[in-house]
Amino acid sequence: MGQQKKVLILGCNFAGLGAAQKIREYAGYQVDITCVDQKSYLDFTPNIPSEALHGRDPAVTMHMPIVKTLKEEGIQFVQGEVKKIHVEDRRVAIQPSERPGSPQYDMTYDYLVVALGTRLAFDDIKGFAEYGHAVSDAFHTNRLMNYLSREYKGGPIAIGSARFQQGQKGKPDWLPTASAVCEGPAVEFSLSLAHWLEKNHKGGAQNITLFTPAKMIAEDAGEKVVTQLLKTVSSRGLRYKNNMEDIDFIDQDGIQFKNGEYIAAELKVVFPNWKPHIFMKGLPISDELGFVVTDLRMRNPDHPEVFACGDAAAITVPKLESIGHQECEVVGKQIAADIGVISIQEANKKWMPEVVYLGDMGDGKAFYIHSSSWFGGDKEIFKIGHLNHDFKWAYQKMFFQTGGKIPSWGYPTFQWMTEKAL
Repeated sequence: MGQQKKVLILGCNFAGLGAAQKIREYAGYQVDITCVDQKSYLDFTPNIPSEALHGRDPAVTMHMPIVKTLKEEGIQFVQGEVKKIHVEDRRVAIQPSERPGSPQYDMTYDYLVVALGTRLAFDDIKGFAEYGHAVSDAFHTNRLMNYLSREYKGGPIAIGSARFQQGQKGKPDWLPTASAVCEGPAVEFSLSLAHWLEKNHKGGAQNITLFTPAKMIAEDAGEKVVTQLLKTVSSRGLRYKNNMEDIDFIDQDGIQFKNGEYIAAELKVVFPNWKPHIFMKGLPISDELGFVVTDLRMRNPDHPEVFACGDAAAITVPKLESIGHQECEVVGKQIAADIGVISIQEANKKWMPEVVYLGDMGDGKAFYIHSSSWFGGDKEIFKIGHLNHDFKWAYQKMFFQTGGKIPSWGYPTFQWMTEKAL
């Protein structure tokens, strides 16, 4: 046991939990793994809006306990807040968060995996607290559903993204600069909300304007996919506005944009900019904004003992759960190769991120996107169907039943069935 390498994972939502499980899978018990997170459950954020539109409270149904799951795999869990990373000393200052008032403690590591996600910059949007809504978590989604059920008067609705600020330091040439974090959820919520409005006799798609700061919405899915996606949006009767730049402010009557345009709206649903946690800025492993710079082995080039996966990684654009899943696989194999459990050749197999997304459309249908064009590939697949909807919920059910350990055949089988068999 004394020879075990110490792996410290910061964050334990999709990327942190996935990294811990993949490291254990590939490196076995030759490593000692500890996860740190402020909460003791995983937020299944992709399904939170749909869950609420189906009349269920996502605070009850979309929170998966993680402590027991980790314990069963010999992974330690610390409920605490990360206060500071001392890269040169290989230590992290942690403040336990189970109860207030704790002092800070140092935790050391041989390998560090930063999977902290990001902070949602709602506080950068003037007027959001008073007049804006969101579907980013259970609190905001329940707040929105209460408004729709009790206060909404049937007026116009604006749904879209604030401008994403992407770091440029260490950015590889093949990675484009994105205008939005990830816009699949904005399209998904617009379509599913339109169905909910119709079903509840509160209007329909004609109430909704979908907006984007980009030249085209969901730009990371590729032009071919977006063309098909926009045909679906327009056929449903939703309005669409692009090139809106950033949000200037929200007031009672709508949204003012920095390009001078104004969208009148009773209901304003915003997907904000995502920022790194404040303490990440200025670290030797970070870009100018605080995202962790890595190569495609998810290692920091100056500190190869430091990895990042999920939204905290600079190359995770778009910020997408499926890309985080792919990165966890890479991290697990890299650490396993370092300690000699698998071959370097196996760990260093060429990999490029791919966009994989399932979006609920209401009425028991969902759209499926599988695209690599954002990263220089030629794959652009877009499909709509009832089975896609079933797959979306089946994946979530399997995730909860396995404690996040989707079997190795899970993703390939799902993709084959969606793209070939159907």
